Amino acid sequence: TAMASSPAALADTAMDAVQRRLMFEDECILVDEKDRVVGHDSKYNCHLMEKIESENLLHRAFSVFLFNSKHELLLQQQRSATKVTFPLVWTNTCCSHPLYRESELIEENALGVRNAAQRKLLDELGIPGADVPVDEFTPLGRILYKAPSDGKWGEHELDYLLFMVRDVRVNPNPDEVADFKYVTREDLKELLRKADAGEEGLKLSPWFRLVVDNFLFKWWDNLEKGTLKEAADMGTIHNLT
Repeated sequence: TAMASSPAALADTAMDAVQRRLMFEDECILVDEKDRVVGHDSKYNCHLMEKIESENLLHRAFSVFLFNSKHELLLQQQRSATKVTFPLVWTNTCCSHPLYRESELIEENALGVRNAAQRKLLDELGIPGADVPVDEFTPLGRILYKAPSDGKWGEHELDYLLFMVRDVRVNPNPDEVADFKYVTREDLKELLRKADAGEEGLKLSPWFRLVVDNFLFKWWDNLEKGTLKEAADMGTIHNLT
């Protein structure tokens, strides 16, 4: 059609309508490297590598690690191919951004971030809010990282790492998630081995890999010993760029 051949339409035909709407309507929270709010910008701009580099755009994010009562970690298998950044890779339960809105800007005990995490667990995995009460998230730490996805897109995030142990109902949104599974520590180590060896085309998201390499197995120990709260360090921002 004539419409599809316009340059703007062509540039983003790869992006489906849902993702396009989210990229332009959702406003991420811009922060400085000390996690102080400095403004807001569209999700689109926050993930354009050129903007990240030229304006040092850094936005607040979160990564949820949800475990069942057997202490198996819920992985999102291969974010759906319609995702703009990091399509078709393995990652932790849920990764997204608090939005620039009152309920998600609340700083106290990272409540805004926890509210956002509850919202996205429903959006992406269909997990009802009642299954993941905001007060059951344990914020364990914050990391700062930068990761290009391809020539155009990337991440530059100040990422809150949230743990929760709950048995939940999962009903994934196919726009967001291709598949999911619970893994033991041993399963995850095997997944890492395959990813490193390039077997089965397995890839992990860069932020998940950073958390795995720096914190995850230690925190998994704390989880099993019931000492998770003691492992929390929300005062430090770990710069992993």
